[in-house]
Amino acid sequence: MKKIDFAIGGQAVIEGVMMRSPNTIVISVRKNTGEILVKDKFYRTLTQRIKVLNIPLVRGVINLFEMMVIGTQAINFSANEFVEQPAEPEPAEPAKSAGAKPAESTATTKLAEPAPEPKPKSVLAKAGEIAMFAFSLVLAIALSIFLFKFLPLWITTAIEKTSITIQKNWIVFNLIDGILKTSFFVLYIFLLSLIPSFQRIFEYHGAEHKAVFTYEKALPLTTKNARRQSRFHPRCGTSFILIVFVISILIYTFVPKQPDFWTNLGLRLAFLPLIAGIAYEYLKISARYAHHKWTKLLVAPGLWLQRLTTKEPSNDQLEVALNSLRIALEKESTLATSPPPLPH
Repeated sequence: MKKIDFAIGGQAVIEGVMMRSPNTIVISVRKNTGEILVKDKFYRTLTQRIKVLNIPLVRGVINLFEMMVIGTQAINFSANEFVEQPAEPEPAEPAKSAGAKPAESTATTKLAEPAPEPKPKSVLAKAGEIAMFAFSLVLAIALSIFLFKFLPLWITTAIEKTSITIQKNWIVFNLIDGILKTSFFVLYIFLLSLIPSFQRIFEYHGAEHKAVFTYEKALPLTTKNARRQSRFHPRCGTSFILIVFVISILIYTFVPKQPDFWTNLGLRLAFLPLIAGIAYEYLKISARYAHHKWTKLLVAPGLWLQRLTTKEPSNDQLEVALNSLRIALEKESTLATSPPPLPH
């Protein structure tokens, strides 16, 4: 397949991979039968639709929020499909061997919009789905704020009361807070990696990275080529989080210290959009100059952490990632001759 010159990324989901190109979202999930279930659609971001929002710093905040929503929807979709699979899989043809030629993935079942639903969902059922989605998103945000904002600041504030040096030095205070945040994040990822179900997700995460590298090197999208690629990618969300932690230390140093804990916490939350915007622009610049030595040095910590968040995938998992990528690229190629439908 001819390489299209744009960045593409993705996310591991339950027994699958979501790929996102500039105008499409494709989710592929492996069923117990060996088939790959696919949901795909055209999608234009808010910054694509409203050009005035596509400016530095602002676009990073918008992109981060949209990716949280899209990622949560993708995980919910894969979770629902995983739960609905029968305990006793029906006999299926054996999967094609790794390294097979163009159509190496097993048969796919498309969940495109034209496919009719067996039973139309009631308004109450749709409202329930929206409520559950909103609850899961809010819960994820609340947990992140507690673990990586509230708890580190609370501990640092408690330590400050016992040290005159920390009380007089705002830089040291922020440095301790940053070290605690990073330590909690690494510990959190490490504990997740011990859970078998998350180990599977981390394997699909590795498959996603290998598939993207295969595309970026303009190689045929086969498991043989993907197998040879690194599972550590500099544009990974893991690297983004570490960059956010580092930038937050620098930004908070210039924020005047407040006399009480809650005001300090409120100010730190208020500066999160700015920090996320700076981190997003940093990632774009580092991707543009990925082959420079200074860039490799700066992204190295994120690549090290990916030793926890990614695992070596199987050929079946690579097939799923490549399937999402292939469909995304095919849909992008059609845009050259016909415009996409209205976003939904």
